[in-house]
Amino acid sequence: MRSTHLVLLLKILLLLSSISILYSCVSRPVILTQSYKKRVQAPVKRVPSSAKVPGTQRPYKIKGKTYYPIPSSEGYREAGIASWYGHPFHGRKTSNGETYNMHSMTAAHKTLPMNTHLLVKNVSNGKEIVVRINDRGPFVKGRIIDLSQVGAKKLGIVKHGTAKVRITALGEAVSYQQGKEKGKRFLPHQDFNTGEFYIQIGSFSKAENAERLARKVTGWGSKVVLQPFNRSGTKFFRVQVKAGNSLEQAKREERIFVEAGFPDAFVVAR
Repeated sequence: MRSTHLVLLLKILLLLSSISILYSCVSRPVILTQSYKKRVQAPVKRVPSSAKVPGTQRPYKIKGKTYYPIPSSEGYREAGIASWYGHPFHGRKTSNGETYNMHSMTAAHKTLPMNTHLLVKNVSNGKEIVVRINDRGPFVKGRIIDLSQVGAKKLGIVKHGTAKVRITALGEAVSYQQGKEKGKRFLPHQDFNTGEFYIQIGSFSKAENAERLARKVTGWGSKVVLQPFNRSGTKFFRVQVKAGNSLEQAKREERIFVEAGFPDAFVVAR
């Protein structure tokens, strides 16, 4: 009888141990594990070079070349808040190595390839401009594009600082003839869904605070970089986590960081 009680006790202890192990596995953060990275790999789609340009689309001529809003669902469109930047960044280097000129029609975007041309429309007043991406930013959650000062003036947002906009990627098109049919097709363009993506999870004025967060996230098995930058004479340190080469994958990992206690996390490309 005593041995029966002992066997029953051992079974109960084994059951409780199994439940404890299962619970610890469920509650452990799944921030950036290798198995997760393999699961979220997404196929990359490209805009077919044979895609026709609808006649209703308004063309934009830039330095002698004609561009059209990309009609395919695989093209890049985004709605959100635009901001602008002028001094003290005027004259400084942009992310692609150019010298920033606040009087040129350029802009900063977090992920789009450099030299992408964008149609930017102010939703409130209907004004439109075309800009070229030559910088990264804005490094603020919820803002989708940072315009040069002259671009902001043409859209009528300098006074208020920000405005709701819609942005559309532009593609260069060439004429073609197939039998008796004439039309236009897009030239191949750089894929908007691929790049070197990171999740920015924090920005600090003190290096030790940035380093403390970096060590914590590195302990989860993530590759972390600290990116110093100057703003209005103050040095800041951005904490960014490597998120792969797929924009879709990076956006999924962004959601994981938001749910893990980083509500201001966002995707940025190098």
